[in-house]
Amino acid sequence: MLRISRGESHLSLGPKAQTALADILDLRGDPALLSITALAEKLSVNPSTLTRLARTLGYSGFGAFQQVLLDASMSAPGDFYTRQAQTALAGEDATGMGGIARLCRENQANIERFIEGCDVGQFQQATALITSAPRVMVHGIRQFHAFASFLVYGLRMIRSDVHMLDSSNLGIAEGLASMGPRDVLISASCAPYSTQVAATARAAADHDINIVAVTDRASSPLAAVSQAAILVPHETSFLSNSMTTFTLAAECLINGCAAALPEEAKQALTARDDMIKKLDIEIS
Repeated sequence: MLRISRGESHLSLGPKAQTALADILDLRGDPALLSITALAEKLSVNPSTLTRLARTLGYSGFGAFQQVLLDASMSAPGDFYTRQAQTALAGEDATGMGGIARLCRENQANIERFIEGCDVGQFQQATALITSAPRVMVHGIRQFHAFASFLVYGLRMIRSDVHMLDSSNLGIAEGLASMGPRDVLISASCAPYSTQVAATARAAADHDINIVAVTDRASSPLAAVSQAAILVPHETSFLSNSMTTFTLAAECLINGCAAALPEEAKQALTARDDMIKKLDIEIS
């Protein structure tokens, strides 16, 4: 899916087919996969669309494609947590413990999905790009502004030249203009994708700036222009996009970069601790 969205595959899918494939890949363990009719209804497409999609992907028909999907997904990640949430909610007011348990279990399920669906190759590519880049910028707006700020804070514990790409400071255009080839832009957004973030990532890619996308799906406009994409599940009953698993992904990325440069990270952390002591910042 990543190769198709980046235009790196010999296969070519239209926007609707790409959306359908991305939706299917998100349905791990869903009973709708058991029937082409049920799946078509769930995705709001015609069954013939799914048959054509399967054949475009190289399968003899939907049945062969379905078998692969079922082999990979009959045991859905997070089923345990979903059952636990349903039990917790039984007869419980959603404004009380039931609501708390439900949201916590949903986030636990997302973490399980993140673990099982993590593409280690893409993750290692992301850490390699970040640790070798002369300069790193991180871009996210609205909710993802907090994510970007946290990621900058964490990465700056191990290397100094990491900054926010922020219109309220240097400015988006000015920030991009200061970057060059081999520099990295970490771009973060999830559906519905921020137009500004997607356009900024495309502009950076056009200027040979490497893109690390932290997003939700392989069909994301950020993934399409990236050299490395970290895909993060986030669907919960939270009234907006849940940031829990995104924050965990940021922690994994920070640790991964530190592990890739152990001596440099150790020296940077030691210098940081020394400065904290000199300035008497923390109370023991």
